[in-house]
Amino acid sequence: PARRDFYWLRSFIAGGVAGCCAKTTTAPLDRVKILLQAHNHHYKHLGVFSTLCAVPKKEGYLGLYKGNGAMMIRIFPYGAIQFMAFDQYKKVIKKQLGISGHVHRLMAGSMAGITAVICTYPLDMVRVRLAFQVKGEHKYMGIIHAFKMIYTKEGGFSGFYRGLMPTVVGMAPYAGFSFFTFGTLKSIGLAHAPNLLGRPSLDNPDVLVLKTHVNLLCGGIAGAIAQTISYPLDVTRRRMQLGAVLPDSEKCLTMVQTLKYVYQQHGIRRGLYRGLSLNYIRCIPSQAVAFTTYELMKQFLHLN
Repeated sequence: PARRDFYWLRSFIAGGVAGCCAKTTTAPLDRVKILLQAHNHHYKHLGVFSTLCAVPKKEGYLGLYKGNGAMMIRIFPYGAIQFMAFDQYKKVIKKQLGISGHVHRLMAGSMAGITAVICTYPLDMVRVRLAFQVKGEHKYMGIIHAFKMIYTKEGGFSGFYRGLMPTVVGMAPYAGFSFFTFGTLKSIGLAHAPNLLGRPSLDNPDVLVLKTHVNLLCGGIAGAIAQTISYPLDVTRRRMQLGAVLPDSEKCLTMVQTLKYVYQQHGIRRGLYRGLSLNYIRCIPSQAVAFTTYELMKQFLHLN
């Protein structure tokens, strides 16, 4: 039993480290994405690359990592819960429901994503508020101050859960298709070309794992597919989270209202999919690093 207890902990750490590595890789793009998605008035006339150049000029190079501290505090438990829950849900769905094949990956991935989101949502809320601020116009002094302000000014505890609905609805297909695509590519690859794509795991020679560059590729493809499916809900979530900060907040109170409003005001390409190309640049490497780090950590912590 002692080994089992530590298995949970080791699995938790592996997921947390994977999440942190993945997010730090793409933190500057995250900041730019939030500024553009919600049309921050300092940068709204700029595109992706011009914003990437403008932020360091206006706010220094560390400006690109603004909100990253809050991001790490959120992403460690987020990654940890998501990867750990995925493994657990997969077992439960297989054992209790008798569903296997590729469908159980889709279901377990969706459930793991939802679990992780609900557990860490208030931290995401605070991070977005901090990342949206521009030097010289600070409303929040830091993480704890932002928590206090949102709690007192925006209706207590429920203030932290604004935009939860589109997040959960968007996360289910995103996490589901992410884990599903990665797991399916991995199992097909190892079944059909074990020598070309695989190598024995470091902690258990009987288990085959993907070579690192193949892992990165599969993770990247998984990220791209998942992202395309769930992107409009991501835009909706950001709008709702920034609610009180944006001028047209009364039109964006519910998920359906916000989707409609963005669609009517800006259309599909410039509204619902605004910033998608940036999101590919962001999500593909991020998912690639996340899955690859997790697979490496699994070997490192003897989880195979």
